[in-house]
Amino acid sequence: MAYVAILRGERFAFADLRELLAKANEAKSGDQLAGIAATSERQRAAAKFALADLPLSEILAKPLLDPDLDDVTRRIFSSHQNSPFQPIRSQTVGQFREWLLEDPTDQAALEKVRWGITPTMAAAVAKLMSNKELIYVARKIRIVTRCRNTIGEEGVFAVRAQPNHPTDDLPAILLGALEGLAYGCGDAVIGINPAAESIEAVSTILRGLDRLIETLQVPTQACCLAHFTTQIAAMERGAPVDLLFQSIAGTQKANASFGVELDRLTAAAEKVREHHRRRDVHWVGEQFLYFETGQGSALSAEAHHGIDQLTLEAQAYGLARTYNPFLINSVVGFIGPEYLADERQITRAGLEDHFMGKLLGLPMGVDVCYTNHAEADANSTDNLLILLASAGCNYVMGVPASDDVMLNYQSTSYHDAALVRSLLQLKPAPEFAQWLESRGLFQHGKLALNDRLPALTDSLSRMITG
Repeated sequence: MAYVAILRGERFAFADLRELLAKANEAKSGDQLAGIAATSERQRAAAKFALADLPLSEILAKPLLDPDLDDVTRRIFSSHQNSPFQPIRSQTVGQFREWLLEDPTDQAALEKVRWGITPTMAAAVAKLMSNKELIYVARKIRIVTRCRNTIGEEGVFAVRAQPNHPTDDLPAILLGALEGLAYGCGDAVIGINPAAESIEAVSTILRGLDRLIETLQVPTQACCLAHFTTQIAAMERGAPVDLLFQSIAGTQKANASFGVELDRLTAAAEKVREHHRRRDVHWVGEQFLYFETGQGSALSAEAHHGIDQLTLEAQAYGLARTYNPFLINSVVGFIGPEYLADERQITRAGLEDHFMGKLLGLPMGVDVCYTNHAEADANSTDNLLILLASAGCNYVMGVPASDDVMLNYQSTSYHDAALVRSLLQLKPAPEFAQWLESRGLFQHGKLALNDRLPALTDSLSRMITG
């Protein structure tokens, strides 16, 4: 079925839903690389007009991929609930946008329809919204999750401490983590990307982070962001696993490129659940999965099936929510300028990702980042960081001096997160905030770097040398 729009006397036709969604997307270098982007602003505008008139019920009836051939689509549609869909069933995408923007459409109203919204619906409405509208609607939604602490509550802006090291040097990693703690960062997770994908390296990092957390009695969780099978192997050799991490994408073929089979991932999650039940740790909740995504990942794996990268990112979120994760974040500028070319595209994608994830019920974080060959700089990350904090983003990254020396990209620093908290009167996770006060690192809710820091450093030094 073709979709048609008449714009100032010019007729535009779109062969199917895939083409309509792709042409309605804001300019992205990845879609241009795939040969599916709008070729003019007039064509893009016409696609948006046609998309606005599309009934949500038609989107539900026309999956972009065959559920019998794509396990991501199959899992998404098996989780769809008809009852929550009924209040919005008669709406078009344009009417859905208007409803989202209405003041009476609050957190409670959005929760009632959440499991009736498919990822493609979330992607479609995102394409019709301005940046400020993406911020406004996302700001209405709070997604609270719990593991060893609680993140996502109103006024809470958490930070993942990310002190990666190019040789996985454990003392250097722990000192970098300590610096993050001193700035009030690390409440989302202390998460390390290992330089070596080995069971030994992952085990060493997990044990070291666990000793840090236990020695200083920090109410947070640790994670080593290796492949999930490596983490499970380390766990089976006695390493403690707080969060099980995996990168995921929006198609079965793209996940296969990551070495991910959903049945194996589900089985691994159950092993971690049992592992948590056996550990002598105070858990405040039972969420323990951590996912990362990013626009362009399916295209980079030649697994996009002619679908635009925004829509496939929504597919990844639809998959993620079926696992009820503690954390998920888009690494919005990490894949490179081939997919998001510059500050404008990275900013737009970050706001889209955050909005779609929140709409689908996910505890969205964003790695506000760019690679060194993108048309972006530190001011670019400053801008998006403040926009996302204003939108109610659950967490961002804290990288020492904002320069990840292992992954070779630029992100946000501990200092950046501390400034944004002060600027917008935001605070760390509640259990973590209490710990900061007890250690003298915060005073009356404010960062206070003082003479208590050497005591923490001494404790850490004894732990490393002991």
